[in-house]
Amino acid sequence: MNKLLVAVIAILSFINIAQAQGDIEAGKAKSATCVACHGADGNSPSNLYPKIAGQHSSYLIKQLQEFKSGERADPIMAGMVAGLSEQDMEDLAAYYSAQTMTPQTVSAEVAVETRNLYMGGDMERAIPGCTACHGPRGNGLELAKFPKISGQHAAYIKSQLEKFRENARHNDPNGMMVDVSGKLSDEDIELLSQYISALH
Repeated sequence: MNKLLVAVIAILSFINIAQAQGDIEAGKAKSATCVACHGADGNSPSNLYPKIAGQHSSYLIKQLQEFKSGERADPIMAGMVAGLSEQDMEDLAAYYSAQTMTPQTVSAEVAVETRNLYMGGDMERAIPGCTACHGPRGNGLELAKFPKISGQHAAYIKSQLEKFRENARHNDPNGMMVDVSGKLSDEDIELLSQYISALH
């Protein structure tokens, strides 16, 4: 818990408030190669790929930069971003962040069973509530580059939590997600994925 709080404070303390400026129309024109996986408006038709509609532009830029640098490993995305300039990334992020993510639903049973873990964590296992970074509605925090996770495909959320847990993905600030996901059981991840996808 202390590690999480220190990391959040550090990030917020050193954040550059000046946001990158992208052009929405230019981003739309440049998005033609993104459509196959992410859909025309950023709502991916396949749960293998994330919905990026309505995602914070700062987070999208961070991910594109890290796919290009190799800090976040993905063979498909590495090829897609290889030729992108910083302006291209800003334009694409501006376009997708201006779109609206389609909502998801979850059963009432899953919602009741999982709400407490998402909202308040589990003190006995030293798991902080997801709300600390992602907020009670899963909207994230733009300035800290904490992503919006509500409305995302449950299968995609699950796959990313598993990657963090296995340390196959580690581009999270101060290893926060690696640390938290390492304490989650398979059932926790399954239920949280479904619960988070339906937040709105």
